[in-house]
Amino acid sequence: MDYDLKIINGLVFDGEGNAPVQQAVAISDGVIVALGDCPGEAREVIDAAGHIVTPGFIDIHTHYDGQASWDADMQPSVNHGVSTVVMGSCGVGFAPVRADDRDQLVRLMEGVEDIPGAALSEGITWDWETLPEYMDALDAKPHSIDFAVQITHDPLRVYVMGERAVFDEPATTEDIAQMRTLTREALEAGAIGFSTGRSDVHRSADGHWTPASEASIDELTGIASAFDGVGHGVLQAVNDFNLERDGDQFDDEFDILEQFATASNGSPFSLSLMQRDFAPDQWLRIIDRAEKAKSQGLNMRLQTAPRGIGVTVGLQCTFHPFIGFPSYKSIYELPLSERVARMRDPSFKAQLLTEKSEPMAGDGTSVPPIADALLAAVDFVASKTFRLGENPDYEQTEETSVLQMAKDRGVPTLEMIYDLMLENDGKELLYFPIYNYTEMSYDNVYTMMRHPQSLMGLSDGGAHVGTVCDASFPTYLLSYWTRDRQRGGKLELADAVRRLTSDIADYAGMTDRGRLQVGLKANINVIDMEGLRLFAPHMVQDLPAGGQRLLQEAQGYRAVIVGGEVVLANDELTGRYPGRLVRMGQLQTQAAA
Repeated sequence: MDYDLKIINGLVFDGEGNAPVQQAVAISDGVIVALGDCPGEAREVIDAAGHIVTPGFIDIHTHYDGQASWDADMQPSVNHGVSTVVMGSCGVGFAPVRADDRDQLVRLMEGVEDIPGAALSEGITWDWETLPEYMDALDAKPHSIDFAVQITHDPLRVYVMGERAVFDEPATTEDIAQMRTLTREALEAGAIGFSTGRSDVHRSADGHWTPASEASIDELTGIASAFDGVGHGVLQAVNDFNLERDGDQFDDEFDILEQFATASNGSPFSLSLMQRDFAPDQWLRIIDRAEKAKSQGLNMRLQTAPRGIGVTVGLQCTFHPFIGFPSYKSIYELPLSERVARMRDPSFKAQLLTEKSEPMAGDGTSVPPIADALLAAVDFVASKTFRLGENPDYEQTEETSVLQMAKDRGVPTLEMIYDLMLENDGKELLYFPIYNYTEMSYDNVYTMMRHPQSLMGLSDGGAHVGTVCDASFPTYLLSYWTRDRQRGGKLELADAVRRLTSDIADYAGMTDRGRLQVGLKANINVIDMEGLRLFAPHMVQDLPAGGQRLLQEAQGYRAVIVGGEVVLANDELTGRYPGRLVRMGQLQTQAAA
């Protein structure tokens, strides 16, 4: 046979934004070896007539750090055409770690990223201490897709400083030197970059501030200096700028981020960009400062999302409007069916609806104060809370909101929410976009995405499993923004593909992927664009220790190919696991050769 795999009759998008070309793609030994007519025989042929062929998608912002140690499938990302994920965002992760600190890192991830602590404790294999050992341990396990690892600030700080890391103590000169050394070692072992978190929304499951939120500018710049001369590496940060403890510190915080990025001597840096209801113009300030930073020579990008950053609420979810009500708290630990039966009792319902939510935030809890503010603003929340439906509509108007449903029925808003949540035997899910939906449209999202410094990200794949399933972002970007949107501007399909492939690969320095070119790794999608769609999110209980998570299936992925092997065929996993660790540095050398 001339090839291992050949894809024929497809409309091929090269990943660079160029017009598509109908041609064949031939693969041998996991690499693209020919484009065009590709004469010769292949062991396996995919007839892509009527379909598009794209490079495999890259997700720059995920949290599979624990899941990757026990789960080969890497769902839900693989279901949405993603063949490479970058883990370790926002400064939280599981290496380096001493045995005595494992539970502390679990509590951090549970609080910050809403991943059940019991699932992490039971599932994580902990066959590592250092970050290079962590990378080796994960690479030795089977995975459906490729993954890259970032050095994460929280575990690094705890590893070096111990208990001092979480008690508002500054790092000493010796601490910073050790963190720099460990960062350099991890980069040289193939880590793709370093991430940190400076958000007061992020707390551990015990309510403590995250260790990285205490870091001084000396600490951040000292760590970033480890990048100098390595030849690869990116920096990532999350920052809400509106700190609970100190008020609006926007310019001071942005100055810190700029110094952090500058200290790396040219490494690309990305920052989250979204519109927050409580600071509706902040996103414009971020763009303004990012533009100025670029004009001064900083390679600064803004991670954007293609829809609202929202939460799914329901009786199965981490949060819902009644979780702080005394009557509900009395039945909270009952199985779902028993809770539903109690809530359908008219006397129970009448009692609960006379109550008010007790405070959920405060010391000892990971819940941020914004949660209590939202629970107190029921009509506001209901005005932008929606049923998604089987064909999820994320860009609805107030006319289809839960508030309008209550008005139409002539009942109080809370009663409307109560009744909706009991539908489908208590499995009904409602959607509330916390960010990116202040004006009840995606016009601002469109502006963000079209900004020249934008970078597709923020999916949080593998995280917020009880409230969010945004790993479906790639499918949404393709189906909604290039085909289905009726309320405003759209994207060209070739540009959308570019944003999910070469744009991220170039930013991250992944020179062996992101394009359909001879010599590059055969990470490829074959997609039925006409039939591409999302289904409604739903809760499953498939995590270790019986933990649950939201999944969101897609339809239209004829094939997701990783290293020349089909890992997803007609939207179903094939049981093949060719995914490998992306080792930066080695990757560069191989691609250049």
